[in-house]
Amino acid sequence: MPRATGTFTIDSWEPHPYDEAEGATLTRVHLTKTFAGDLVGTSTTDIITAVAAVETSAAYAGFERFSGTVHGRRGTFVLHHTASRDTGRSSLVWDILPDSGTGELAGIRGGGQIVNDDGDHSFHLDYERG
Repeated sequence: MPRATGTFTIDSWEPHPYDEAEGATLTRVHLTKTFAGDLVGTSTTDIITAVAAVETSAAYAGFERFSGTVHGRRGTFVLHHTASRDTGRSSLVWDILPDSGTGELAGIRGGGQIVNDDGDHSFHLDYERG
């Protein structure tokens, strides 16, 4: 199974809090990214975040549409994100939505992880070609 690795930058971050009740704040966030490495391209992402009032715990879930190339093959696909953080431990995973690939990425499947190292973002994506 091929592994794609690289980095991405967050180009825009547009938060819209919608529930700021005691205990945690729920926020819809729209963001855009630029990828470099084995994935070259851009994406738009929409996530729902939950941040505990004491800000030691947080989680999010969402969807991202990537457009560009994976190891030189051009197309698009959708990633499903799930993430959580609890006092120093974190998990940020993403899975390709099966059957969402287009162009030369039609049939792509797989998943991987995101690493956030104090604002520097890297990733790996293990995938099967369609």
